[in-house]
Amino acid sequence: MQLILASQSPRRQELLRLITPDFTVCPADVDETLIEGAPLADEVARLAAHKAQAVAEQYPEAVVIGSDTLVVCDGQALGKPADAADARRMLRLLSGRTHEVMTGLALCIPHGRVIKDTVITTVRFAPLEEAEISAYIETGEPMDKAGAYGIQGLGARLIEGISGDYYSVMGLPVRRLYTRMRENQIV
Repeated sequence: MQLILASQSPRRQELLRLITPDFTVCPADVDETLIEGAPLADEVARLAAHKAQAVAEQYPEAVVIGSDTLVVCDGQALGKPADAADARRMLRLLSGRTHEVMTGLALCIPHGRVIKDTVITTVRFAPLEEAEISAYIETGEPMDKAGAYGIQGLGARLIEGISGDYYSVMGLPVRRLYTRMRENQIV
C-alpha cells in the first residue's frame, strides 16, 4: 500500500523516516485559515485532515498522512511569522512563559476513512533579552516555524523545558502516528 506524506516539511519527512523509509511526499495546497471561535485543538486536527484529504483525492488507494502545528499562548494561535517584526512580537510574547504546541495528525485510509488526533505539548521559554531575540531572528530560522521558533535548531537555546511529546513540537508526533499506523495495519 502506498504511503504519502502531505507535507513538504523536511522535519516531518525526517520524523516519518523514524517509522518507515517507504513513503512519497506530496504537499497539500489548501487554505489553512482557522475558523474563528473554534477550539484550536480541533482546528489543528481539522487542518491536518484537510491536507490529507486533498492529497487522498488524487491518490484514493494510498494512505495519506497530514499534520498541522500551532503554537498557542494565552489562547492566541501563533502560526508562521509574516516578517521579522511579527517574529519579534511572538518571541517577546513567549519570553519567560509557558505555552502549548498543538499538533494535529490525520490519516486518510482508502475508501474515505479519516482518523484525526491532536497532541498537545507544554513548552516553557526562558526569559529572553532583546539582543537574544534579535540574534535569533537574524539567523532566519524563525521565519518558517509556528510560533517563530524551532525546538530542533537554534531555538533549543530559548527553551527551559517541555512536558509532552518533543517530536510533536517539531511537527509530527512520532509515537502517536506509529500507534495509529499499527492499529490500522499500515506498518
